[in-house]
Amino acid sequence: MENCIFCKIVAGEIPSPRLYEDDKMIVIKDIEPKAKLHYLCIPKTHFALLAEMDEEKAEIVKHCFATIPKIEEQLGLCGGYRVIVNQGENGGQTVPHLHIHLLGGEKLADF
Repeated sequence: MENCIFCKIVAGEIPSPRLYEDDKMIVIKDIEPKAKLHYLCIPKTHFALLAEMDEEKAEIVKHCFATIPKIEEQLGLCGGYRVIVNQGENGGQTVPHLHIHLLGGEKLADF
């Protein structure tokens, strides 16, 4: 997508240190952290909502969720972490590119 900030990060047009990268996803630090550790797992394929998933996009999301536990130690999330996927404006989604928030590094408050 032409104006998608996450697509620009994935393409290298906007610099952002990558804590993890493979052929389907990247992990970067959130620039407005809501916890001591706050990362974004961003699929390289652009789509905004879970409702837009087809089989190919579902495999990408599955890959993201399968990879996160494999890199939790590398990210310092060994004591536990929260996984959040905001959907749409009312759900708090501010960038219309599906992404997974990973929050940890401290005891998180209940909500």
